[in-house]
Amino acid sequence: MTLKLAIAQLNFVVGDLAGNAKKIVDAARQAHAQGARVLLTPELSIAGYAAEDLFLRPAFTEACDDAVKGIAAALADLKDMVVVVGHPTGGSLRSRSVAVQMRYNAASVIKEGRILETYAKRELPNYQVFDERRYFTPGQGSCVFEAGGVSVGVLICEDAWFDEPAELARAAGAEVLAVINASPYHVGKEGERVARMADRARTVGLPLVYAHLVGGQDEVVFDGASFALQADGELAMQAESFKESLVFMQLERSPQGMDVVAAPSAIAAPREAEAQLWDALVLGVQDYIGKNGFPGAILGLSGGIDSALVLAIAVDALGKDKVRAVMMPSPYTADISWIDAREMATRLGVRYDEISIKHTFESFKGALADEFKGLPEDTAEENIQARIRGTLLMALSNKFGSIVLTTGNKSEMATGYCTLYGDMAGGFAVIKDLLKTTVFALARWRNAHDPYGTGASPIPDRIITRPPSAELRPDQTDQDSLPPYDILDGILARYMQDDEGIDEIIAAGYERAVVERVARLIKINEYKRRQAPVGIRVTHRSFGKDWRYPITSKFNETAGAQKP
Repeated sequence: MTLKLAIAQLNFVVGDLAGNAKKIVDAARQAHAQGARVLLTPELSIAGYAAEDLFLRPAFTEACDDAVKGIAAALADLKDMVVVVGHPTGGSLRSRSVAVQMRYNAASVIKEGRILETYAKRELPNYQVFDERRYFTPGQGSCVFEAGGVSVGVLICEDAWFDEPAELARAAGAEVLAVINASPYHVGKEGERVARMADRARTVGLPLVYAHLVGGQDEVVFDGASFALQADGELAMQAESFKESLVFMQLERSPQGMDVVAAPSAIAAPREAEAQLWDALVLGVQDYIGKNGFPGAILGLSGGIDSALVLAIAVDALGKDKVRAVMMPSPYTADISWIDAREMATRLGVRYDEISIKHTFESFKGALADEFKGLPEDTAEENIQARIRGTLLMALSNKFGSIVLTTGNKSEMATGYCTLYGDMAGGFAVIKDLLKTTVFALARWRNAHDPYGTGASPIPDRIITRPPSAELRPDQTDQDSLPPYDILDGILARYMQDDEGIDEIIAAGYERAVVERVARLIKINEYKRRQAPVGIRVTHRSFGKDWRYPITSKFNETAGAQKP
């Protein structure tokens, strides 16, 4: 007995029900024409993932249900074709005093114009960026359908991370597990998924097919890389990451059970972590700007490493004709910053303009002269420069429609080394989840590679090798205000990303005074981060939905036990 199965690894748009449905119908027809009799689509493919509080709108869920029925009708002529479609379903039972949630994260099994069965996700994640318990009710039971003489058990994403859903599917007769997913990317996530699903396949003794979403949605990116595993956990097929694709495999019954059969070329070649990270950032920019209808992007190019990296990402994502760079020198801008910014813009072929802020800065200082009389210049004057630049960029954005890309990194966002309404002003924060040491590493990687054909070595070497500086006062460097980045980032990785305690970090070899200072900076700058633009999440703990600390709080971890 042989069954050809296909995975539609597609990039959907949240709320574009008609467009998403058309993608599924087109993929089903293409798969059927190539001999497949089962097509798996990703989790919540009709709605797009994640639709967030749209799920709370009854009209949205009803429209999703109608779209699923429309897909069934559109595929009625495909003989023996089974399509598994992810979608929300259900509604709310309301009274004067209470609203009872009855929505489900579901998968419907469609065949020849009919919805044969609808399965509701049992395990609802509620950690990191996930809020599924806010929107959905856990399902019950199992779902097993027959196609071409093969019994296929359906699971939805988190279901496969637990024992019971897979065991129930096997008990109901499943010979293979079909897992549809929307699992956001972070560095190392692809390997984690494969390893966890291999454990699941071995535990239940069944092959497993993992259909995954691809694309950017606000701050999260989905990397695709759908795969299939034998019952012993061996990798049999894996699609390319960060690309839409329609991938195929055969399921063949043997005396030992069901086997996945695919050509050796069906396993995508392993890729280094930097290549995947670059693709995630490029796709995040591409989809945020494209799906929201912005004509292009604009950014302030300072001659420093952060803006240089953002420019390179933007050009790879959008092409040089849709990216504009603006250099805004102040009295403290070094000549080499001008030279390097011009050189980089020339290498990438983007529009480049220079708008001096010297006279505007003097006007601000003149307007404030009476207020500031007798006081030394300090961060107030530094921040005025940053805010002038932010105002100019936003004015250009308003006039021409391009979105402003901010250039702050995670180390700066953590410690508050950024200016509200200045360098934080903009619409999309491309590298807000990259520690400064990662910024340097990724810049060096991009200079050694040309993944999108926009030119190798786009970043002048001096931008990477010179000490980083905000250039807001004479002879300034970042290390005037912050610990060395290798030390700072090591502490941030432990404290912010991995939730290690202060004493634990100190025990790892970091100085107490430095650790306590970094922890304090993280705490007192929460109010800034709440006002930062949305940006791309690429680690398992980003500032945003992963990080939900109060702005107003008197708790001090460094003060020991707090007694009344």
